[in-house]
Amino acid sequence: MRVDGRDETWLPGGSRRLGRSGSPPEEYGPGTQRRGERRANAGVAGNARLTAANAAVLLVLLAAEGVTILRVHQLLSPHVFIGVVLIPPVLLKVASTTWRFARYYAGAPAHRRKGPPPVLLRLLGPVVVILTLVLLFSGVGLLLVSRPWLPLLLKVHKASFVLWFGVMTIHVLGHLGEVFRLAPRDWLRRTRREVTGAGARQWLIAASLVAGVLLGFLLLSHMGHWQSAGPGASQ
Repeated sequence: MRVDGRDETWLPGGSRRLGRSGSPPEEYGPGTQRRGERRANAGVAGNARLTAANAAVLLVLLAAEGVTILRVHQLLSPHVFIGVVLIPPVLLKVASTTWRFARYYAGAPAHRRKGPPPVLLRLLGPVVVILTLVLLFSGVGLLLVSRPWLPLLLKVHKASFVLWFGVMTIHVLGHLGEVFRLAPRDWLRRTRREVTGAGARQWLIAASLVAGVLLGFLLLSHMGHWQSAGPGASQ
């Protein structure tokens, strides 16, 4: 209802509240909009913290996996175990970065304000994801497929590693500063409360690691299948 050029809103009990012409009721006013923007900004910041902290975990695991590659025949069991442990954290990182990608290109204002990564890193992003998944799951496949498929799958595993190492080097160097800046913030008392949800993000990372360890122990039992294919199968 309009009263003297103002909007009239009836409240329970027969009282009323007047607002300026054309403006929404108070509960949908600028204050609510600002709260919505703060929540959206916190969501963007939380996603960035999750991605960075998870990336730091992945860097440690990848460094350990790199050590096993130097003597892969002697360290085959650790190589397989760490490779399998990597899978859930990698999937978590794919999920968090895909969410940012999707929200940005869907036009979400908070993600638009943050802006995209540099063009080169944006172009390499899907390549990194595809090669990482091919590398990890071809390795798992070596433990599970029948013997005739082992030589072909081993070639896929080795070729994907060579390609992955090149693009991953660029990817890591491009994001390293952001990882060092954001990864500790959910773990330090003075910064963890700046963005809500620190505990949930920590539990997500911990759960992905626990899932990876359990999966690693489960698949280690298939090592004999690979090694029984003969000396040439694991070279």
